[in-house]
Amino acid sequence: MTLLARTGSGEPPPSAPRPGRHRLLPYLLLLPGAAWLLIFFGVPLAQLAAASLYDPSGSLSTGYAMTWAFGNYPDVVQAYWPQFLRSFGYAGLALVLALLLGYPLAYAIAQKAGRWKNLLLVCVVAPMFTSFLVRTLAWKTILSDNGALVGLLRDVHLLAPDGRLLATPFAVVLGLTYNFLPFLVLPLYASLERLDPRLLEAATDLYASPAQAFRRVTLPLSMPGLVAGTLLFFIPASGDYINAELLGTPNEYMIGNVIDSAFLVRLDYPQGAALSFLLMAAILAVVFGYLRRAGTEEVL
Repeated sequence: MTLLARTGSGEPPPSAPRPGRHRLLPYLLLLPGAAWLLIFFGVPLAQLAAASLYDPSGSLSTGYAMTWAFGNYPDVVQAYWPQFLRSFGYAGLALVLALLLGYPLAYAIAQKAGRWKNLLLVCVVAPMFTSFLVRTLAWKTILSDNGALVGLLRDVHLLAPDGRLLATPFAVVLGLTYNFLPFLVLPLYASLERLDPRLLEAATDLYASPAQAFRRVTLPLSMPGLVAGTLLFFIPASGDYINAELLGTPNEYMIGNVIDSAFLVRLDYPQGAALSFLLMAAILAVVFGYLRRAGTEEVL
């Protein structure tokens, strides 16, 4: 019996799909995103790398010559290393403060909020519905010398009569913590919300104290959200310049303020580009070191 007779019709059976076409389909789907990254990230990054090697004696009026001036990098490190250290120091302090506030908040929303869970999540993200600049200006008003908060702290003698909160490192760290806190809370909430309460009950049945149950059960299971949240918080905080600009003084300026000044005030493009690349390299080094350490601890 022929194949046509077995199909019950005079038409030949449909041809099988070519396996090569299915292999190429995932790569074809990636093309739009890859093209977007190449045009709007790869090309500007290459231009920034080239600008960092321009002759530093050039200007916008006379033009910049490509002299492969690798000396721009040690020059900016020597000139602005305090701002680099201050940026990572402020971001680290803000991250510690955000963890102390954000982890209990995320745990309470995920495990204890009940029917109020959605409302509390809206409260976490509601400040992001307004401009970053407006939120920071609001903190400038709250921390002002004539504000109610400073007056209260002076009345209870927690602040000297001539003491102030605005234009201090405390104000900058507080602003960083507030503005980037949702980036830490939301990934933590996503991990803690999937935590099975029966695991905590089992730890209790095995005579684990609440601290031991947290250290052996809750914390390890929340590590994916914790790692993602700390990175989403630390990376933008270390490159921020708005909080130092509005809540601090030049003594509190971070490396982002120096880069902003180099590009928009002094018009020193080689210096600004070199600083930008060094900041990216430093952040990548911190991120890879942190991820490697976090991965090692998770395995252990």
